[in-house]
Amino acid sequence: METIVEDEDYNWSEVKLPSLSLEHAPELDRETGERRRGRDILIAIDHGPNSKHAFDWALVHLCRLADTVHLIHAVSSTSNFACMKNEIVYEMTQGLMEKLAVEAMEVAMVQTKARIVEGEAGKAICKEAERLKPAAVVMGTRGRSLIQSVLQGSVSEYCFHNCKAAPIIIVPGKEAGEISVI
Repeated sequence: METIVEDEDYNWSEVKLPSLSLEHAPELDRETGERRRGRDILIAIDHGPNSKHAFDWALVHLCRLADTVHLIHAVSSTSNFACMKNEIVYEMTQGLMEKLAVEAMEVAMVQTKARIVEGEAGKAICKEAERLKPAAVVMGTRGRSLIQSVLQGSVSEYCFHNCKAAPIIIVPGKEAGEISVI
């Protein structure tokens, strides 16, 4: 794992995903020139069920052929336990991203790229959005009340106000629990 240091509070590392490709996508031949070009969709993920729910929602409702899904996982740079150099965190996140990349190919037939970023989660996600200029930034939320979000702070709240790309915040349904959209 090679960590790239861009500035004092933002580092990142590419995650090597298995190469998944379509031999031939006949539906792609019928697409218009604009759609064939594809879009970049950034999805912020972590190891929680709300993140998985947002990922599933994006695959079903947002992604289309020729799109590229960029998976971003932010780890805190202030915590020594969860730093980038911690191989356990990297390996668990890499395993999650590999699983999600396979699922993205199977469900929506989209290519996936993945990156682990170090820094304050909201700022790191917004910086990635600024770098990629995606069509949308998709993320889950815990479903806390507005007052709790404002008082305690929220990554999705920060991204909603500071991302230059269109943020899509997926609130988990109370009846859904841990059931996936797919």
